[in-house]
Amino acid sequence: MSDDGAFTYHGGKVAPGERQNIRYGISETYLGDPVRIPVSIINGEKPGPTVFISAAAHGDELNGIEVVREVAYEWDLSDLAGTLVCMPVLNVPGFLFQQRYLPIYDRDLNRSFPGRPDSTSAKRMAHRIFTNFIEPCDFGLDFHTSTRGRTNMLHVRADMSDDKVARLAQGFGTHVIIDSEGPSGSLRGEASRAGVPTITIEMGEAHRFQRVLIDEALAGVESVFAEYGLRKTTAVRWPGWRTIITGDQEKTWIRADAGGIVDMHFERGSLVHEGDPICTITNPFKDDNTFIEAPFTGLLVGLLENPVVYPGNPLCHLVALDDVTRRVVEQEQSPEHEHHT
Repeated sequence: MSDDGAFTYHGGKVAPGERQNIRYGISETYLGDPVRIPVSIINGEKPGPTVFISAAAHGDELNGIEVVREVAYEWDLSDLAGTLVCMPVLNVPGFLFQQRYLPIYDRDLNRSFPGRPDSTSAKRMAHRIFTNFIEPCDFGLDFHTSTRGRTNMLHVRADMSDDKVARLAQGFGTHVIIDSEGPSGSLRGEASRAGVPTITIEMGEAHRFQRVLIDEALAGVESVFAEYGLRKTTAVRWPGWRTIITGDQEKTWIRADAGGIVDMHFERGSLVHEGDPICTITNPFKDDNTFIEAPFTGLLVGLLENPVVYPGNPLCHLVALDDVTRRVVEQEQSPEHEHHT
């Protein structure tokens, strides 16, 4: 931010009280036409933090796109104290092809940050995004979904050893926070290392809008805005229970030992107990069943959606809970609780 409170990027400036909806060039096609990403910058009349909200770093991950669009274009931001940098589609080439990675060279934009101006096409794109719209911010929210054929319950991934990142993660108000450093080249990892605390929000599956998850994520954004004073809202939300999954806790991707057709017995976010049959793998004749049991009691954070597997394919992501949290979740998921609510 400049001394006069304006948000500046290469080629433009947004003064307090102004909004700009721009298509910002980050690369060129084979024909020399610009590859441009949509960016909306809303600079409030009142001073406050500068925040980026981004989605679709993987081009087929759509849930976050709607979260960013609703914040930028449907929320009443007239009382905004601070600046929002909203980027609903980071990976425009992937989005146009409806695929995860950048087309042609199959590069992962979310392993290319902070980028370099003289390197690969992916790193050049990442550099343009990072220097113009990430580095000037005070913190950020980056929305993702699971990859094709799998689904995630809504949860946050954050480096909880960084106090500023931990504040942001807890402010979002999800049940589950997975504590980890962002992978090398990832937006959240590189932004946090550059002094812009950033969390990843994982929600649902690729190639679709899932309204329940979108609404839950919007509540998380509103909670973050309350935490940092960007808008006059009721309060920072408390989700009822929270578990922070650290490196020393039991967690695993359970993988198929046989190929076949999968009958999943639980939904994402379900609590399963040790020995529970999570799913059954059958052959086309249903005369050779393989039962997959939970190796420990825990929460199904991620789950297979496409019901066919080869041996070694992931079936579900199971994470352990401490005893107090497990009892709360057991009560919340009990039939009696569902009946009363």
